[in-house]
Amino acid sequence: MTNPQIELDVLAVFSHPDDAELSVSGTLLKLKSLGYRTAVLDMTRGEMGTRGTPEIRHDESVEAARIMQLDLRLNLEQPDGHVWPTEESRTALVRVIRAYKPKVLLTTHWDDPHPDHANTCRITREAARLATMARYDEKGNQNPVRMPAIMHSLFSRQVVPSFIVDVSDFVEPKMAAIKAHKSQFYRSESNEPVTRISEPGFLDQIEYRMRYFGSLIGVTAGEPFYVREALNVADPLALLTRPMNIYS
Repeated sequence: MTNPQIELDVLAVFSHPDDAELSVSGTLLKLKSLGYRTAVLDMTRGEMGTRGTPEIRHDESVEAARIMQLDLRLNLEQPDGHVWPTEESRTALVRVIRAYKPKVLLTTHWDDPHPDHANTCRITREAARLATMARYDEKGNQNPVRMPAIMHSLFSRQVVPSFIVDVSDFVEPKMAAIKAHKSQFYRSESNEPVTRISEPGFLDQIEYRMRYFGSLIGVTAGEPFYVREALNVADPLALLTRPMNIYS
């Protein structure tokens, strides 16, 4: 899925073909329902995955993109298991940011135990800044862009969310998008090796996690995010008196 003419509102940058689905697909679905243009960029084809093949995973990512109603899905084709903030990887992402001009980037948090995930975060932050510099990658023949805001999806229990997005209305399509990656998750008929995410109870844990974060804001389901930069709040009263806020 490519469309060099489109300008995006939101681009989710994640390491492997099912990472965005597991982490932020509820938020992407909600943003799409609000009329925003959304996309996912997978850094790799997931070729080091224990289950499935790159070809199978590509087809699954296309189906998941359809369920998430994405305007665009891209793949940077970095080497799975070897995602590093190299000049090549930074420049490749800079060119995507300049081509599609997203206003907001969603990505992982730097405190993630998977090296690919942590490095994807670093590449995303560095590329977002470098994309604003007119003399960076002049060979790309692209104009610099305004730096997009960055939202970090949380995995670590040690990081307190800056905010939680209410995704109560999108639990079912989120789970459907995840299950589109059927090679990666539990199937009774599968003879492939068992991984942590292919164990029978894993998808239940994803839903429990959404329920937990939703409970923190008084709703059915939520997805947590961290932002490192200060937030510009136009109306603090409106922000702090929403019915979903709960104080201990």
